[in-house]
Amino acid sequence: MTTKTSIDISEPLSTDPERALAAVVALRHQADHLELLAVAAALDQGWSWSDIAQALGVSKQAAHKRLSPLVTAMRKPSR
Repeated sequence: MTTKTSIDISEPLSTDPERALAAVVALRHQADHLELLAVAAALDQGWSWSDIAQALGVSKQAAHKRLSPLVTAMRKPSR
C-alpha cells in the first residue's frame, strides 16, 4: 500500500504553525520510510553496513543498530 501525502510549502508556514508542524511530521515519516527502502535495496545489492553508513553520514554501528531491526521487520511476512 502506498500512501501519498501532499504538502504545500508555497504557503508561508508562519501563518499556521499547526499545519507547518504537521507538514514536518509527515515529511519526517516519508523520509524515514524512504531511508528504510533505500537501505533494504542497498543490502539486496550487496552493500555492506559500512557502505550504507558512509552514504548516510553515520557510523557503521549507528546505522546497523537503528536500521537492521527495521529492515528485518519490514521483510518479515505478514500473518
